[in-house]
Amino acid sequence: MDANGGKDMGKVLIIGAGGVGNVVVHKCAQVPEVFEQIVLASRTMEKCRRIAESVQAATGRRIRLAKVDADDSRQVVRLIERFKPDIVINVALPYQDLSIMDACLKTSVHYLDTANYEPPFKPQFEYKWQWAYHKDYKKKGIMGLLGCGFDPGVTNVFCAYAQKHLFDQIHYIDIVDCNAGEHGHPFATNFNPEINIREVTQPGKYWEEGRWIKVDPMSVSMDIDYPQVGPRKSYLLYHEELESLVRHIKGLKRIRFWMTFSDQYLTHLKVLQNLGLTRIDPIEFEGKKIVPLKFLKALLPDPASLGPTYKGKTCIGCIIQGTKDGKTRSVMLYNVCDHQAAYKQVKAQAVSYTTGVPAMIGAKQILEGKWQGKGVFNVEQLDPDPFMEDLPKYGLPWHMLEGKVL
Repeated sequence: MDANGGKDMGKVLIIGAGGVGNVVVHKCAQVPEVFEQIVLASRTMEKCRRIAESVQAATGRRIRLAKVDADDSRQVVRLIERFKPDIVINVALPYQDLSIMDACLKTSVHYLDTANYEPPFKPQFEYKWQWAYHKDYKKKGIMGLLGCGFDPGVTNVFCAYAQKHLFDQIHYIDIVDCNAGEHGHPFATNFNPEINIREVTQPGKYWEEGRWIKVDPMSVSMDIDYPQVGPRKSYLLYHEELESLVRHIKGLKRIRFWMTFSDQYLTHLKVLQNLGLTRIDPIEFEGKKIVPLKFLKALLPDPASLGPTYKGKTCIGCIIQGTKDGKTRSVMLYNVCDHQAAYKQVKAQAVSYTTGVPAMIGAKQILEGKWQGKGVFNVEQLDPDPFMEDLPKYGLPWHMLEGKVL
């Protein structure tokens, strides 16, 4: 495929064989007319083999496998040169975003990820490192699509759709993320423990009237009534899509992000913090340097293993307020996903499912030429309509609730 899209499409390289990678591979395999060839690469070949077996059993399709250390950009370059994909879907760790982006730049291949780059030893959720690639990607005539999971990802598309079709001016956005599921473990994270714990232990932050306002971690909460789930206590966090939406949603006065946590989760997290197990700075132990959070990750259940016992639903969406035709309007755009239904379909829990499906859909838009551009883009900068059309087709039906406010 050329850099502007077109009909010469078909080969996708997926890097990362965790819970989200599993969903992406399954979903790409379900759309053979777009993803004619699939290559899955990871540091851990056993994970790749398990996914390949699952995909073959479900769809009859065979996928190719490869071993790669995504921290090493040279290895990623060799992998791309070997398989010559039309697009790389990065669902590895956020620490590896830049090495993979470098490899795509060197080989002139489109790039897509689901989470922004994060420095290994500092919880700093910013797009500045990846936005810095814009000129070089533009010069090469390739597209880099950032944050195409659910949040960020679908939530950005919801905001773009609202701006295009539902409002003349958007004033307030509240992104709300509820996981009302139960996995049966005393403590587990729904995605990579390192990223999850770093995310929820950093200070909260939201944007209002042109400035960022910081709050202590988990210090601001409210009860939010989620469709098909009911009221849940939700905590104000900082999430990366706020940074890009502030740039691209015109007339915005305030934007916040809220996420639910059970009392049990928060109690365990507090104990782990008090013990120092959530630290990300290396310490010396028996003559070796170890990172406490990495050690904790090794003790916790693999998020990809939670699916068989997970019950309940997720509800994620955007509550948006503004004006239309001179009148005040408020709507909620959202999706509800059932953990057991997701597992039955692709052997994954709903948190992995809601991240993996949009990654496939975003890659599909690029390969079909519906999303075109030279440079680095956030999802809300592109036409939301074809993406919104594909969401229900591939397992994430969306709904609109008129009059919903916080």
